Amino acid sequence: MAKLVLGLGTSHSPQLNTPPEKWHLRAEGDTRRTNLFSPRDGTLLTYEELLAQADSYIVKEITPEKMQARHDANQRGIAKVAETFAAETPDVLIMVGDDQDEIIHNDNMPAICVYWGDSVLGKPREVSDQAPEAARVAAWAYGHEEKRYPVEAGLGRHLIESFIDQDFDVAHSRYLVEGQGIGHAFGFVYNRIMNGSAVPTIPIMLNTYFPPNQPTPKRCYELGRALRNAVESWDSNARVGIIASGGLSHFVVDEELDRRGLKAMRENDADTLSALPRERLNAGTSETRNWLVVSGAAEELDMDLFDYVPCYRSPAGTGCAMAFAKWS
Repeated sequence: MAKLVLGLGTSHSPQLNTPPEKWHLRAEGDTRRTNLFSPRDGTLLTYEELLAQADSYIVKEITPEKMQARHDANQRGIAKVAETFAAETPDVLIMVGDDQDEIIHNDNMPAICVYWGDSVLGKPREVSDQAPEAARVAAWAYGHEEKRYPVEAGLGRHLIESFIDQDFDVAHSRYLVEGQGIGHAFGFVYNRIMNGSAVPTIPIMLNTYFPPNQPTPKRCYELGRALRNAVESWDSNARVGIIASGGLSHFVVDEELDRRGLKAMRENDADTLSALPRERLNAGTSETRNWLVVSGAAEELDMDLFDYVPCYRSPAGTGCAMAFAKWS
């Protein structure tokens, strides 16, 4: 039977690919956001309201020196995840990420969708010349050219059937619309973690962002356990890896929530992870759900947190907290 041998986790924020001297461009964009949530209780705030309640110490976190140091730490974190993948080279990589209105839309928005076509298209992220500079700077990480990536369709179908047997009613997809590329959560992994590797994958799209059918933290953790059960019942000798793409807290950094979750992941504390407050898992912070799936799948492995990097970019506390880890 197959065996789950490796878990990985990586952030995928555009801020990872933006030079720190240009982080101010993303901060300027934050002043116009309509999805800024208080890290205290999850209430929706304007930028001015968020600034009014922000801790004063944050001003000291947005100096050029600290932003450069955090950018460097991020690049080291990505490199360590990529090096771990290359060193372990699983036979199949299951990818858990979210789709942000890229290939899944409100005409049909499943909570969980498994893609099991024979291949999937990766495409450069389309950014017009009129787009904000920050968006143009960051787009390169999602691919430079169109490329088809192999998918382990046999495992994909087995996962779906096993999920159904374990009382998870999942959606499935055998193909995308002609010319449509897979979403950015997966493109980042193909390009910056797998570095063009031909290892076949299985993309699992989790609706982290969009109410009202986001899976609860407990359901995400249990999905991870079901995923491990499915892998280990697959009639194959394959060594299987799984990766979480996204998170942690953004567009408002919530260090308390991030550190609580990461500590629980290291300690295999399923109760704490299952009870993470849903009212604080909003906007980009919702991608923490992808990590919960991997934590549940890899709970019999040991987590090594490579780094946690809270990347502030404004005095209001906006930014993105990055994390990089492995389970082995």
